Amino acid sequence: MRRAAPGRAAPGKPAAAPRPAPAGVGRGAGEVRIIGGLWKRTRLPVPSRPGLRPTPDRVRETLFNWLGQDLTGWHCLDAFAGTGALGLEAASRGAASVLLVEQDGDLAARLEQHAERLKAASVRVRRGDGLAQLAQCAPASLDLVLIDPPFGSELFAPALQAARQALAPQGRVYLEAPVEWTDEALAPLGLVRLRHLRAGAVHAHLLGC
Repeated sequence: MRRAAPGRAAPGKPAAAPRPAPAGVGRGAGEVRIIGGLWKRTRLPVPSRPGLRPTPDRVRETLFNWLGQDLTGWHCLDAFAGTGALGLEAASRGAASVLLVEQDGDLAARLEQHAERLKAASVRVRRGDGLAQLAQCAPASLDLVLIDPPFGSELFAPALQAARQALAPQGRVYLEAPVEWTDEALAPLGLVRLRHLRAGAVHAHLLGC
């Protein structure tokens, strides 16, 4: 199941595997704040635990600037939802549907609580495997796929491949990773890099078909 991860290898040679997050990266921040839209400035508590890494405010703000702020009518899937910061931000900005997929039962229950508190009719929470959920999506059914798996995992390439199959013609994929993904690494997956931002240990990418 493991695929060659992106790096700076020469064409035709396997690229280096993603490195685990540096020491100090990977603990929950205690709360996340929704940046814009209907629930702007709403703060949601998150547990502090190893491996839980909410997308920083600056990165989320940049992502939704890239997307144009208004997501009215979009169908979105957050495949590794964690704190829900990305998917709930999309719902706050008008997305017609947002599916939050989270394998951890406690985190999934907390996402349900957040959706209930926000009265988020467009948000559904599903406990399960994000990669499997992506693989089950109908072709060309999603306008936005959010991919932010654990940094030490091998899920990046398989998740991108599954997202590509589910992506609508003008759809977008957001990828958060510990290394930069180049166009050379993305081409075999049928994706191109539209935007890239580095913020500390985080590489944020906006991808298209």
